[in-house]
Amino acid sequence: MESRHATAPDQLAGMDTDQLRRRFLVEDLFAPGEVRLTYSHEDRIVVGGSDGTTALPCPDELRSEFFLERRELGVVNIGDAGTVTVDGDRYELAAKEVLYVGRGARDVRFDGRFYLVSTPAHAAHPTVKATLDDAEPVRLGSQDGSNDRTIYKYIHVKGIQSCQLVLGVTVLAPGSMWNTMPCHTHERRTEVYFYFDLPETDRVVHLMGRPDATRNLIVAPEQAVISPSWSVHCGFGTRSYAFVWAMGGENQAYEDVEPVAIGDLR
Repeated sequence: MESRHATAPDQLAGMDTDQLRRRFLVEDLFAPGEVRLTYSHEDRIVVGGSDGTTALPCPDELRSEFFLERRELGVVNIGDAGTVTVDGDRYELAAKEVLYVGRGARDVRFDGRFYLVSTPAHAAHPTVKATLDDAEPVRLGSQDGSNDRTIYKYIHVKGIQSCQLVLGVTVLAPGSMWNTMPCHTHERRTEVYFYFDLPETDRVVHLMGRPDATRNLIVAPEQAVISPSWSVHCGFGTRSYAFVWAMGGENQAYEDVEPVAIGDLR
């Protein structure tokens, strides 16, 4: 498991492209037969990827007996149909379906291609599977704004219950490329964007940084961007795509954001 320290906004001005990518972009999430993890000190979020038949490890950095001793986990199927087994209970997940695994689960095994997000947890909640039909869909944007998209809320205060993890999947309609515009920050939560469902030859330009001093990252399919609480998080692709958004922090209030007008971006 790779570890990354937190970053203050005034550090960005002196960073070149390679430094930005090393701090905020998680590039190598998947390898056959492995679970790869990145631990961020931004709200202590862990992101990872599982490819093939694997088991959730417990890296030494967690200083725990098992991975979910003090944590909760969101699992998103980003490939073909797969299975997740939690303490002997088997869950079948189709593409874009989600499994929440609560604190205390000891043995988690994967068979398929899954994106993983974990946050610290102070209490145990039941393990729950959700399909796209179970999620709370929100249609936003428009075709003429190139941001016609559907947000599927999975883990949130009115959906799957958790301690602090909030997670969903956004799917852009064909012909739409912009996400999260107008954009925002949220000082009480860190957010991670994981981009997928676009050809290997395409890219997403992810905007980050303070609203009055934005920077950008060129993101390939199946890569993630760690967005600190002070940073905007939005972007546009060379074609339509999907992305997983996941948050952890002080609260789970989806509407607790600081909006940024398009004209105020610099």
